Amino acid sequence: MKSKATLKQIAKELGVSVSTVSKALSDSSEISDSTKVKIKEFAKLKNYKPNSIAKNLKNQRTNTIGVIIPNILNPFFAKVFSGIEKRALERGYNVITGISNESQQKEQQVMDMLNNGTIDGFIISLAEETQFEKNYKHIKEILNSGTPIVMFDRVADEIKCDKVIVDDFDSAFDATNHLIKLGCRKIALLSTIDNVSVGKLRLEGFKKAIESKNQTLNEELIILENDIDVFESKLKDLLSSKKIDGVFALNEVASTTAFRLALKKGIKIPEEINFIGFADGVWSKRLTPSLSTVSQHAPEIGKNAADLLIDRLEDKSEKEIPEYKTVVIKTELRQRESTRKI
Repeated sequence: MKSKATLKQIAKELGVSVSTVSKALSDSSEISDSTKVKIKEFAKLKNYKPNSIAKNLKNQRTNTIGVIIPNILNPFFAKVFSGIEKRALERGYNVITGISNESQQKEQQVMDMLNNGTIDGFIISLAEETQFEKNYKHIKEILNSGTPIVMFDRVADEIKCDKVIVDDFDSAFDATNHLIKLGCRKIALLSTIDNVSVGKLRLEGFKKAIESKNQTLNEELIILENDIDVFESKLKDLLSSKKIDGVFALNEVASTTAFRLALKKGIKIPEEINFIGFADGVWSKRLTPSLSTVSQHAPEIGKNAADLLIDRLEDKSEKEIPEYKTVVIKTELRQRESTRKI
C-alpha cells in the first residue's frame, strides 16, 4: 500500500517551509499561483491527504458528532441514526456511533472514550439500565465539561439539555381510542419496555383513554414484562383465555411476538382481535395481514436531533444560562389490515 506523505516531507523535498506548503494547499493568496500548482501537483503525486481531524482540533472543533444508541438491531434506532447522519453530512459534520446495548456501564465507557477531543457533542437515547437506575452522573459530568448533549426518545427530565421526543402519551391515547371506536371492550396492553420512559408514557396514555370512556381498567389484560421468555409465556395464557378483542402493543418486539402467537393459535385478525402496534419497522408491513401501527417518523427525529446539536455548537451567543429546547414530533396512526375499518 502506497504510504501517505506529510507536510514536513513535502516541504523538505521541495526545499520550502512547512508553512508555505500548508498555505499553498489551502489556496492562500500569500502564495504565488505557480508555487501553488507546483506544491499541489507534488502533494498529489506523493498521495498526501490532509488530516481534517488535526486541522479542526487546531481550531478547537472536530466537526464530528458522537451518537449513542441502545440497540442497533432495533429498526427504530437504525432509522433515527440514518436521519442524524444524513442531516449531519448536509451540514458538514461526520458521525461516530457507539452502542450501549442497554448497559449503563457501556454507555458511560463509550461516552468517556469519545469525550476526549474526538467529538464536539453527543446525541443519545438512554440505555434501559440508565433509566431504570436513574443513574445520570456520567451525563451530567459530560455536560459540565462543556460538551453539549441532545437526548432523543428515551430522555431524562432531570437532565437539562436539548431533547427530541414524540407525543408518546397522546399517541397511545389516540390509538386506544381508535380500538374503542372499533367496538373493542377487552383491550390487552402489551409491553417489553416498561423500564424506559417511553413505555411508561404510552402506558399512561392507554389508561387515560380507557378511563375517559368510563370503562373499567382490567389489570389482568396488561402484560408488562421485559424478559421476552416470560412475556411469551404470559401472552400465550392470555390468548388461550380468549378474553380479549383488541391488542395495543407498545413496541415492535411486543407487537410482532403477539401477532405471531395469535396467528399460531388460529385467531383471525382483525375479525376476532384488532391489533395496533407502536413503531413502524419493516416487519409491520410484511406481516400477513399487515400490522396497523403508530409511526414515530424516526428519520425526522434524527434530523431534528442533529439540527439541535449543530445549532448549539455553532451558536455564537455566549449565554451563561442556555435556553434548552424540546422538539415534539407528532406520530401518525397508520391503519393497515390488522384493524377493521370504522
